[in-house]
Amino acid sequence: MSGAVTHKAMEIRDLTAADEAAWRGIWDEYLTYYEVSLAPEVTTHTWSRLMDPAAPLNGRVAVQDGRQLGFALYLTHGSTWVIGEDCYLEDLCVTEAARGEGIGRALLEDLVALARERGWNRLYWHTNETNARARALYDTFVQSDGHIRYRMRL
Repeated sequence: MSGAVTHKAMEIRDLTAADEAAWRGIWDEYLTYYEVSLAPEVTTHTWSRLMDPAAPLNGRVAVQDGRQLGFALYLTHGSTWVIGEDCYLEDLCVTEAARGEGIGRALLEDLVALARERGWNRLYWHTNETNARARALYDTFVQSDGHIRYRMRL
């Protein structure tokens, strides 16, 4: 599964160094959607981690006709609740132009298949409670487990 997967004339594969410029464009769109501004060095550091095989952060990208349509950024980690690894989907973004075409679903399905192939125990993610479009998609995979996220900035 770490290779390319084709879904409806679309390829989903690991991010590569050649994807940087297009990924940055989608990343900027993602940050704009959430009305977040990051220092350029944060984005550069994120990309560096995505390209570092020793870092826990990984990325998958959906490509069609040579154009990146979206990405899924994830990391795996151990848990005190199970033996083995869990997978946290940190960021999922589909370009505005490609929304509604099943790209987000395909990226999630790809990550589910990857998780099963690699023997991860659980896949989880968060979204903004006001993101109705994303929540409608996510609810087709699994209902919210009722947990509320707390985040303290330090």
